[in-house]
Amino acid sequence: MGFVSFVGRVLFASIFLLSAWQEFNEFGVDGGPAAKALKPKFNVFSKAVTSHTGVRVLEFDIKYLVAAAVAFKGVGGILFTFDSSIGANLLVLHQLIFTPILYDFYNYDTEKQEFSILFAKFTQNLALLGALFFFIGMKNSMPRRQHKKKAPKTKTV
Repeated sequence: MGFVSFVGRVLFASIFLLSAWQEFNEFGVDGGPAAKALKPKFNVFSKAVTSHTGVRVLEFDIKYLVAAAVAFKGVGGILFTFDSSIGANLLVLHQLIFTPILYDFYNYDTEKQEFSILFAKFTQNLALLGALFFFIGMKNSMPRRQHKKKAPKTKTV
């Protein structure tokens, strides 16, 4: 069972690791294509948050957000592969931050093709988030291994 579990974690983490590797290789000095795709979506997201909550989102260079995504996916994916709850929590954090920004189906009319594509990707990421929550829940519900204390040897007379 241990080997099958490891293979499952490797396959699951490969989604995040391959994505992080691609974004890292394309990063350049400006954040690469990921930053170019993320910037307009982040601006729309920031305006929506400000208009609905009154809280102003800080302005910063978008390449730092891309670098954080690469770090969360890379480090989280590696740690998750080796059965770490910290890795799963990093991946959860990545999913919670980036999914609503990247897959902003809510900004499109339901009749548009973009809506369908973004909604499908959004729900796929929700499924990944659910799997991560399941992993964390199972990890926390399993009792920790405790070494059995050997009974002291008694002398028989």
